[in-house]
Amino acid sequence: MNPKSINVTKASGMSDVYSVEKLRRSLAKSGAGKQAIDHIVDVVETKLYNGISTKKIYQQAFDLLKQASRSQAGRYNLKKAIMALGPSGYPFEQYIAAIFEWQGYGVKVKQFLEGVCVNHEIDVLAENSQHVLLIECKYHNRQGNVSDVKVPLYIHSRFRDVQGLWIKNLQAKPLEGWVVTNTKFSVDAIKYGNCAGLHLLGWNYPEHKNLSSLVDESGLYPVTCLTTLTNKEKEQILEAGVVLCKDLEKNEALLRQSAISQTRIPKVIAEVKGLCNF
Repeated sequence: MNPKSINVTKASGMSDVYSVEKLRRSLAKSGAGKQAIDHIVDVVETKLYNGISTKKIYQQAFDLLKQASRSQAGRYNLKKAIMALGPSGYPFEQYIAAIFEWQGYGVKVKQFLEGVCVNHEIDVLAENSQHVLLIECKYHNRQGNVSDVKVPLYIHSRFRDVQGLWIKNLQAKPLEGWVVTNTKFSVDAIKYGNCAGLHLLGWNYPEHKNLSSLVDESGLYPVTCLTTLTNKEKEQILEAGVVLCKDLEKNEALLRQSAISQTRIPKVIAEVKGLCNF
């Protein structure tokens, strides 16, 4: 069967035409070379059939890439890894705070700000010499979930309440409202956000400087990317307050506390170094 005639089922349940270009781009983004990409594509395409899920294609490609390079597989796994920053969503807020800190902001997580009407708990407060960002995080732990227009509508109303008192108190720095999600925004969510003056940051929005590209540029990969750790071990590390891979590089004590054997620790550290380009 010609791969170009194959229909695939996306996480949203929608059908689409199989695209070898998308598969190649995602593999190249992980750092895989042409030879490895060609091999993975060839194997994946022998297993295609009409209606195959994109999840199954991804898993096949991931398993093959992991055999060649665990650090490249970790990068390829980024979207799924960010979805594993749960279930509470608090590690995701810590992760977003780290992304903004890398961009030069002073950051605080879970802050209370007074509004004209009520007090509001803010997920992330980021500040530099020019402005203060009020950042609300919308975390999803399932592929196919989209942040629809209700999200910016709700966050905009909270932002305006805080902004009203902010202006009344003659704060020196202007306040900006931000909405950050690890998946996609609906078309109406983007329209409303842009119209209302909210800044939106999603997995692939805006076109440049989106969440995916910021992670790759910063090298701030979450510990959930690591293929040398079990899910339980990742959960224990997150519960200890460590979200970033780079923070494990010199923290063997935490790895030992997570019951990781002495023989496995060097493998974990090696993957961390490869993933974060140490």
